[in-house]
Amino acid sequence: MSLNTAATDTALAAPARSLSSTANDLRVASRGILRLIILVLIFNMLSAAIFMHRVNRPIYDDQYNIIDVHMYATEGVSANTIRANRTPPGPTSFVWMAGAVRLLGGEELRDARIGAFVSWLLLATVILVGARYSGFPNLWYGALLASLVFPHSVEAMALVLTEGPALLLAVLGSLAWVEFVSRPRVTAGVLLLGIAGGLFIGLAVTARQYFLALLPAAMILAVRQSRTRSLEDGRRWYSGVIFSLAVAVLPVLLLALIWRGFSSPGMATGTSYPMWKARIGLNFWRPIIAAFYAAFYLLPLTFPALLDVKRNHRWRAITAALIGGATAGYFADSILQWGPLRTVVHFLGRGATGQSVIFGLIAVVTIYNAIAVVLVLWNKRSAIISCPPAVFALLTIIFFVAEQFGVGGNIPLYDRYLLQMAPFLGLVAFSIFPRLTRGQVLTLIFLSLVSQIMLWRYASAAYVS
Repeated sequence: MSLNTAATDTALAAPARSLSSTANDLRVASRGILRLIILVLIFNMLSAAIFMHRVNRPIYDDQYNIIDVHMYATEGVSANTIRANRTPPGPTSFVWMAGAVRLLGGEELRDARIGAFVSWLLLATVILVGARYSGFPNLWYGALLASLVFPHSVEAMALVLTEGPALLLAVLGSLAWVEFVSRPRVTAGVLLLGIAGGLFIGLAVTARQYFLALLPAAMILAVRQSRTRSLEDGRRWYSGVIFSLAVAVLPVLLLALIWRGFSSPGMATGTSYPMWKARIGLNFWRPIIAAFYAAFYLLPLTFPALLDVKRNHRWRAITAALIGGATAGYFADSILQWGPLRTVVHFLGRGATGQSVIFGLIAVVTIYNAIAVVLVLWNKRSAIISCPPAVFALLTIIFFVAEQFGVGGNIPLYDRYLLQMAPFLGLVAFSIFPRLTRGQVLTLIFLSLVSQIMLWRYASAAYVS
């Protein structure tokens, strides 16, 4: 690394370091996060590898997703095969796993699972290596850690699920593009970084359409970053931003033209699955569900915020949380989605009333923590605004919730879909709490264990295709 680049990185890292007491504190925090990342990553890898070796039958969504993987592996990628895509996600994750099937040439189900497994290894490698050259390594480490401990992460690593390849593309694109747009000097290498970042962001959208939130987030971040640049001095930067965003939009436009929308023709018409349809429409419940689950999964990453609420805000926050929790409890059947939270609520609650009470209590804590996080973000707004990854992550989460207004059809918003927001929740959390407390470490380890349970429950002979 040249001296100029090193100086640039130091300058870029300054806003992130201002979020902790000293630069040394941040280095200590990074080492602690890295140790936990390595521990969880190795645990996840071993568990997923053993599971794939021992359980060689279709389970969960394997039986549905393997149909699209088989089609791309045998017929290739064309407008016709993309139009024939049966399942709701875009084709890119299936094409990724189909590539593993073609490359390995063994048993199709296991090869497709290996493709998903490799995408997670590459995701970890990209962040562990790439973050070192960014201005905000600690934040990207936090993004990786949040992704690895998410309750659905190990099953996404071991099964034929689309989250792994989609996350790889989304995080790689976000890391590269945010770093590009943050650099004060645009060299040829930085420009290529931005173009590659834009391409990966666009491909991420074609893997999981919910990553469409990345595009407006990138545009707004670019507008904000442009305020620090003069038109004459930043001519190459402006050209690079426009071109990289055009590259990001291109794959999305191509998919939309082939599908004539953002759902495959089979999902839009209901011919893929007789009971389920997915199409553009107006939906008021999905944003509420998405916002709640985003706040719920932010809780274990940020619960020190609960102690930071000042007395003059505390009672108003408690009142809002109680009202919100009571409302959530009343609408528990509509808000609760399939996943570990629903399982816990149904296990602890006795009957509909008990389940509403349990869920209402959980909602009270979740809402109170969300209010506390907003207050912390507001109090640290100068440092947050000066931190491009944090701004980008906040915008991505906001647009993820907002885009749910346009999701029609009747497919539920399973809480597994929030895995796509896990790295961005991690970016937000570690931008305000760069150091892990002992309580947070224990909580994250507990989440990781939940993730193991979510996978290994399928080892039972009761789960068959």
